[in-house]
Amino acid sequence: MSIRLLNERELNFQLYEVLDTEALLQRPRYAEHDRAVFDATLETARAIATDYLAPHNQKGDANEPTFDGEKVTLIPETKVAWAALSQAGFHAAHHDAEYGGLQLPEVILRTCVAYFSAANIATAAYSFLTIGAANLVKSFASDALRDRFLPPMLDGRYSGTMALTEPGQGSALGDIRTSARQSADGSYRVFGQKMFISGGDHELTENIVHMVLARIEGAPAGVKGISLFLVPKVLVNDAGHLGKRNDVALAGLLHKMGYRNTTSTVLSFGEQGGAVGYLVGEPNKGLSYMFQMMNEARIGVALGASVLAYQSYLHALDYARERPQGRAPASKDPLSPQVRIVEHADVRRMLLQQKVYAEGSLSLCLYASSLFEDAHTAPTASAREDAAELLDLLIPMVKSYPSKYGVLASDLGIQILGGSGYIREYPLEQYYRDNRLNPIHEGTEGIHGLDLLARKLSQRGGKGYRLFLQAARSSIESASGACTEIAAALADALAILEQVSTDLLAQVNANTDAGLANATAYLDLFGRVLVGWIWLRQAMVADRALEAGTGSDETAFYQGKIHAARYFMNWELAGLASQARLLSAGDSLTYDMQDKWF
Repeated sequence: MSIRLLNERELNFQLYEVLDTEALLQRPRYAEHDRAVFDATLETARAIATDYLAPHNQKGDANEPTFDGEKVTLIPETKVAWAALSQAGFHAAHHDAEYGGLQLPEVILRTCVAYFSAANIATAAYSFLTIGAANLVKSFASDALRDRFLPPMLDGRYSGTMALTEPGQGSALGDIRTSARQSADGSYRVFGQKMFISGGDHELTENIVHMVLARIEGAPAGVKGISLFLVPKVLVNDAGHLGKRNDVALAGLLHKMGYRNTTSTVLSFGEQGGAVGYLVGEPNKGLSYMFQMMNEARIGVALGASVLAYQSYLHALDYARERPQGRAPASKDPLSPQVRIVEHADVRRMLLQQKVYAEGSLSLCLYASSLFEDAHTAPTASAREDAAELLDLLIPMVKSYPSKYGVLASDLGIQILGGSGYIREYPLEQYYRDNRLNPIHEGTEGIHGLDLLARKLSQRGGKGYRLFLQAARSSIESASGACTEIAAALADALAILEQVSTDLLAQVNANTDAGLANATAYLDLFGRVLVGWIWLRQAMVADRALEAGTGSDETAFYQGKIHAARYFMNWELAGLASQARLLSAGDSLTYDMQDKWF
């Protein structure tokens, strides 16, 4: 059975009908491009994903990286794939021409990354991390550091990581213990240990650039005393030549349930006198800098979850269309031909759930990427500010919704295949294992719920929240035809969200700890309303296309969009009211539960 990576018709719909990506060609940065450039880039990404990443997805899963005490060994296909991505220019694709980049819009780059992740998310992770680390160097490093480290990161000679988490600290970054001491030459010596560092050691590149959070000796306690350091695996002189190995040691590899071909490492800094590190930006502002990479990574993790969900959906759909089993309940003749399982109502239910989770999540992530683009290249300062503000509010939901519901889509795929779903001859069990990591990658739901309710909802006077409400109301007011009923359901959900938001903010102001106890449930409620709006946007585009007249294949595609939007409103938003009652009432059952009662 052949497996499609992604549905090209779906991508064209999202990029050019829902988002109108062609309109970016009117912006000065993209004036020399045209749609043909965008499409050729996407085709190149699809070809590389098909030829260099997909073939070793299962092999990389079955043959994890190993460490013999001297070096890490990966299956050889991983390095071949890295080279293909580098030679095609994807590590620099979104950078300006002066850096050797193609000046591609963010949303086009992220769609390319979607192909890579759909083909082999574990191998794609090395590039994903390097792109984020290079962006961090470009944004905040000194000219000298940028000149020394950015070019080899963009051409694929160096890779990159983000080193935040420490043993015993987890996501509590204010408590990190990694320290830095300034040396006479202005550089620093870094001491400490980092854990769960993806891509932290390998032989894919000449060097690895670690972006490390550490505390300069004497710095204030908590997050206000965190600085950002560039710590290379191998030292590099001013002329760009590699020197001796830095004092960064691989303490060991961690063995994960998914993403197995991505090394997950424990790194020790400074066991032989101090790892040489270079301060990025100003002292004690490291966490604010790192948030750039973290937020990019959150969109990226969500996109990975979305395409794994999409892979699960496409494979289950192909299987359901080919697999004969049973007969319709009304059929009483045991000798009548069996039907394909797609004809069974419960299988169609599960496929429809997969469709709304996968396509809703993919659309959400590409929308977030378009906001990232607008925050940097929109024509006016006010438009750039609004895009950045709205994206900042939505990041918790953008990360959490696809991560949570993408796993459910993969789980449904296993259920549709039945016994074939959980054996390794079929890819569903790997999709599920890979996808299960995403609700933890780049912050759990609990962390993002606290971030949303304690900070994002009310920051800068609630501007981001107001921008979202305005955008959703605008869509509701302009809906017509087949979308009228869909818009009405979203309007009801939006009213619920507004009331719950008001009530929860009051609870937080009255008692911070108790008020935030249900933040994760609020995150889920907000996420479902947000994706409801994303589905209304898709349905409105589909409805306009049907009114304009289409071919039979296109008619089925657009009808499927509208039907999926109706399903989402009727079923996925069905539980909002009961959940909202508990939240607005400040139900404290979880908060009041005591340790000794478990």
